[in-house]
Amino acid sequence: MKIPYTFTVLRYVHDVMTGEFINVGIVLYAPKAKYLNATCTPHYSRISKMFPDVDGEHFRKVVRYIQARLEEEGEGLVNKLQFDAAPGNVKEVAARILPIDDTSLQFSPEGYGLTEDPGKTLEQLYYRYVEKYYKKSERPSRTDEDVWKVYKKPLEEKRVINYLKPHQIIGRNYDYEFKYSWKNEKWHVNEPISFDLMDANEILDKAHKWLGRIESLVEGEEVFKLTVLLGSPRDERVKSVYTKAQNILNRMPCGHDLISEEEAESFADNLKKYIENNVAEKA
Repeated sequence: MKIPYTFTVLRYVHDVMTGEFINVGIVLYAPKAKYLNATCTPHYSRISKMFPDVDGEHFRKVVRYIQARLEEEGEGLVNKLQFDAAPGNVKEVAARILPIDDTSLQFSPEGYGLTEDPGKTLEQLYYRYVEKYYKKSERPSRTDEDVWKVYKKPLEEKRVINYLKPHQIIGRNYDYEFKYSWKNEKWHVNEPISFDLMDANEILDKAHKWLGRIESLVEGEEVFKLTVLLGSPRDERVKSVYTKAQNILNRMPCGHDLISEEEAESFADNLKKYIENNVAEKA
C-alpha cells in the first residue's frame, strides 16, 4: 500500500543575491509510516570547485549537525504516543532545525509523492538530486595513470622502462599485482599513487587504504620493497592533509621510499644505475 510523503532538498546557497545553489541533502517525511529521515553529503569538493572561497570544514560541521538533528527528530516522532500531534509536512520539520532566513544552507520548497518504502524512496531522491552530481565531480584531478606518465617519461628516456614488469605479491588473505617491478635479491615494486584530489577526507582515506593493503601483503612470505611514486595535490588548500597522508604511508610495515614528482628525473637516474649494477641478477 502506498502512502503519501513530502520531501525537501537541502541546498548550499553561496550568494543569496544571485540565487546560485548546489544540492547537498534530502529530508523525507511520511507521517503515516511514522518515518522522518535525512541523508546529507559531508563532501564539499563540488562546492569548492564552483566557489573557491567556501569554508569547507564549517560546511561539513553544519551539515553533520543538521542531519543529526533531523535523525533525532525522526526518533522522537516514532516514540510519540500521539503521532497525530506531529507536524503536517516536511517544511514544518525542517523549520525546527534550520529556520528560514538568508543563511547559506536553505531548504527547497517541498515536493510530494507516494511510496511503499520511505527509506528506499529517500535513497532514490538522494541519488537523483545529490549523489549523481557528486559522482561526476568527485573524480580526482589526476588518476594514478596520469601520475605514472610523469615518471614514465624519464624512465623511457634512460631506457629503464623495459626492465619493469608486473609482479603479484601474495599475502595470507590478499594479493595485489604491481605493474612496474624488477628483481635482484628481492622484488622492488613501484606504484604510482595520485593524491591530486579535491576532498581532504578522500586523500586520507586513500592513504589508509594503501596502509591496510600493504599490511595485508606483508603477512605473506615474500619480502619486497615498495617505492611509492607520489602525485601531489595541486590544490593548496589540501597540502597540509597531503603531508598527513605521507605520514600514514610511512607507517607501511615494509621497506619503502616515497618519491615526489620533482624527483622523477633523479629517480630514473638512480634506478638505471642500480639495475645496471645488478643486471646479472635480474629476473
